[in-house]
Formats: sequence, structure tokens, C-alpha cells
Amino acid sequence: MTDIPFDSRTARHELPLLFAGQAQKESFVNEALARIDALLHLAVEAVQAAPPDGPSDGQAWIIAPAPSGDWSERAGLIAARQGGQWLYFVPREGMRAFDRGSLRELVFRNGWIAAERPDEAIGGTTVDSEARQAIARVITELQRVGIFSSN
Repeated sequence: MTDIPFDSRTARHELPLLFAGQAQKESFVNEALARIDALLHLAVEAVQAAPPDGPSDGQAWIIAPAPSGDWSERAGLIAARQGGQWLYFVPREGMRAFDRGSLRELVFRNGWIAAERPDEAIGGTTVDSEARQAIARVITELQRVGIFSSN
């Protein structure tokens, strides 16, 4: 697709804007739909540095540090496969993604972060078994809904 001047794109996700009398509107609309499709309810396959072999359209990854191949010099970006090619997106503060590889939720806050599974209560001089059971249930539920990995 042809590069469009910056002022003809939306500020957050660089979706192309249409203008009155514009020719080939369908290419701009299709690009915008591809970008929306990639970013809406973002789910990534994993965080990795090298492009996968044989990716399918609709799959996305977060590019890890020290990337290689087609992802060279794109560390931290989101790479989404659409129409047999890579689309790259700059993550925005507060953006969320579900990591299918680790089965957990990621949040972008000056970098991608994820909650770590807390240790269950053990030891101590006073043992409250009901409190420990409640904490264990909370941890299990947070794990079940993808707040942190089950690994």
C-alpha cells in the first residue's frame, strides 16, 4: 500500500482516513479493517524474537528483544499477519493482549508486563487454615481467568 501522510491517519493506531472525492477508497477501508481486526481484542501467540515458520493470517506476536529476520529492528512492536504480509503496530499505554502461549494477560506500561503468580502461604508461627484455603482459591481463580500463567 502507498504511504499516506501522517495527518491522514488516526492518532492512536494510524488507521487511514478517507477524504471527499478520494480515489480507490476500498484500499484505505480495507487497510483500516485489517488494522482493526489485528488490534481489537488482541490475542498473541507468544512473545518471541524470530518470525514463525508458516504463520496464518490473523495470528499475531509481540516481538521480543534482539529480533531477527523480517522482525529485525522491530523489538517491542506487535507483528500481525494479514493478507500474507506482516503489519506492525506500536503498542500504546494501557493496551492489553492475551498471550496464548503462556495463557496470561499482558499489559503495556512502558513495556509489556504480566502479573506473576504469588506463592501460597506456608510456614509461620500462627496458622490460619481457612485464610490459607481462601488465598489458595483466589490464586486458582486468578490463574483460571488468565491474570497470570498456570506454569
